[in-house]
Amino acid sequence: MTGTRRQKFWDWGYEDTVLSADEEQRLLGNYASRFGVDNFDRMPVPKADDIELSACRLRIPAALERICTTDHLERLCHTYGKSFMDTLRAFSHDFANAPDVIAYPETEADVVAVLDWAGDAKAAVIPFGGGSSVVGGTEPAVDGSFEGTISLDLARLDHVLEIDHTSRTASIQAGIFGPALEAALKPEGLTLRHFPQSFEFSTLGGWIATRSGGHFATLYTHIDDFVENLRVVTPAGIVESRRLPGSGAGPSPDRLFMGSEGALGVITEASVRLQNRPKFRASIAVSFDDFYQAADAVRVISQAGLYPSNLRLLDPVEARINGAGDGDHAIVVLAFESADHDVETWLDRGLEICAEFGGTFERDTAGAAGAQRSGAAGAWREAFIRMPYYREVLVPAGVINATFETAITWDRFRDFHHRCKTATEDAIKRATGKSGVVTCRFTHVYPDGPAPYFTWHAVGRHGALPQQWDEIKGAASNAIIDAGGTITHHHAVGRDHMPWYVKQRPKLFGDVLAAAKSSLDPSGVLNPGVLVL
Repeated sequence: MTGTRRQKFWDWGYEDTVLSADEEQRLLGNYASRFGVDNFDRMPVPKADDIELSACRLRIPAALERICTTDHLERLCHTYGKSFMDTLRAFSHDFANAPDVIAYPETEADVVAVLDWAGDAKAAVIPFGGGSSVVGGTEPAVDGSFEGTISLDLARLDHVLEIDHTSRTASIQAGIFGPALEAALKPEGLTLRHFPQSFEFSTLGGWIATRSGGHFATLYTHIDDFVENLRVVTPAGIVESRRLPGSGAGPSPDRLFMGSEGALGVITEASVRLQNRPKFRASIAVSFDDFYQAADAVRVISQAGLYPSNLRLLDPVEARINGAGDGDHAIVVLAFESADHDVETWLDRGLEICAEFGGTFERDTAGAAGAQRSGAAGAWREAFIRMPYYREVLVPAGVINATFETAITWDRFRDFHHRCKTATEDAIKRATGKSGVVTCRFTHVYPDGPAPYFTWHAVGRHGALPQQWDEIKGAASNAIIDAGGTITHHHAVGRDHMPWYVKQRPKLFGDVLAAAKSSLDPSGVLNPGVLVL
């Protein structure tokens, strides 16, 4: 809760940023038309003063009073992330798991002191970046073996410490938010070029701890690709790896902490690989009569070494819902960018491949200034930016609108897509008694397979929404694991995905992870229940 603008404790964004009345009416009108609903019984936006919290169970040491707070609103804001269930519970005034204390360390020594205090006080510590988790990764939901919970918010550790122009890297504190990071690099002509959908409300440390996926579809897709070294505070001591462009010296220590979700240590600093800011851009939308032919075109492009910045496939319904298509055609958004050279040749080759698989397009719009902000590509971009704001309108209206993302190899994609889509549609019908809508798009693409991202829409019933969501989410997750996919491509594991993550990972690796946690966090105070049960 730093700065003059306050973030919503019940959903996404700042309190003064909401959908316009026209947007809200259009959104609910679309759902009413699609599902044959006359009107929606809507829950009111919760007010902080109407929510009761349990008394703080922890006594803050005098030496830490300057960085700790038990403020009512702060506790609300540090209870949940941004998932469907988080929003639903917030609107239902359910904050039973609110943290007792929020700590804002200003130095690495403060982080050490908080962990020492937590160990002595038998308190769980949940590292907190921007609070944008959609998998229960920041909720202080711990068992009764702890005397209290501390949300460790790194927002004050937000400085760019050094920029190395020769190596084109920077050392940056983990609590810096995406916009501040890019603002600091822009005058230097540099960029991290990592833009997850949560960019505005997420941090460098959070990206690393959750192995975040950025907006760009090929080549550098995850934050992993940019991490040069890490500095991590654990209850057992500080771990710092060497700054190196690459190393074959055993398993990488950085890899242990990337994706560890605060369960093994608190990332306080990272050196990251930067890129020059792009000067050349070209973008176009390609239409296909057949979704699977479009997928084949995407596969061939991904294997051609062209490395487009965007290679996003939308199925016909996904395209229509977001204003990027007519509902009869799949859409591929194809884009290239470079800081060094014109990209028209690469775009030309990408379009040749699309045409070989039946893709059609208007060539005279390709590469035009601002093309990525106009037409189907622009419509999708605008919808993508506004999507997080839809939930605070849909959830209180009883509309179940949620997503799941995964990855699979190309040879299994068609069967995988069919099984996941069918399982989710069947679960919606069982849970709600009505048919729903399940759509698919590719968020990222690799030479050996895509990352399909499914969105499901259903009209639920107030009083039964948690059970309905659980049934649908469970069926979709079971289908992913049973068909050989990953339970998450870029949303992390958190608490929500743990039952399926345990099934996905090799048992011996789970034992090794538990042993690592026991060594780094002997008292088990760091984010209990995440990654290690």
